Amino acid sequence: MSTPGMTLFHSPTSPFVRKIMVLLHETGQLGRVAVETVQPAPTSPSEALNAVNPVGKVPALRLADGQVLYDSRVIFDYLDSQHVGEPLIPREGSARWRRLTLAALADAILEAAVLIRYETALRPADRQWPAWRDAQQGKIERALAELEEQALAELSCHFDVAAIGVACALGYLDLRLPALDWRARCPRLAAWYAETRRRPSLQATEPPAL
Repeated sequence: MSTPGMTLFHSPTSPFVRKIMVLLHETGQLGRVAVETVQPAPTSPSEALNAVNPVGKVPALRLADGQVLYDSRVIFDYLDSQHVGEPLIPREGSARWRRLTLAALADAILEAAVLIRYETALRPADRQWPAWRDAQQGKIERALAELEEQALAELSCHFDVAAIGVACALGYLDLRLPALDWRARCPRLAAWYAETRRRPSLQATEPPAL
């Protein structure tokens, strides 16, 4: 068995890392990438991660020549260019921009959810800012409504960068913000996710229960 030529800096609960792991499963590239687990937090950074990514965030991908790629969007695009199957990001045309836009919407859900998580789990209670937290939740709710109303047919057609991003975002909401109860407001999206989460790549990358 050949030695993996790339190293992925990984945290098991990071939804941004999960997107990359799903891609590796879907494109048959798991054997090409070694995983180095780190546990960075805003107040306790990882020295190993800081040494390769100056902002100290996962994922980061060290290539065989020592070059390091970050963030998840760049890594996803790079790895999608390294396999011979159907691309997960359309190469050209309007489909490319639409799928990337849906993927960006999923990332926006994740970014807001991570900020809520930091605010409620890491910041002392007497320093939390409810109005700011509610504004982040508003972003999530508007993005979910957009997916529910405008994107279900597209998400159902292809399991690609957009569908992977949305599936990982919904999984993270279940993990970190279960009280949001997003399924009550988005029944069609919930039905799509119930079916999609059965894919082996999503089953294999399910974050550990808290």
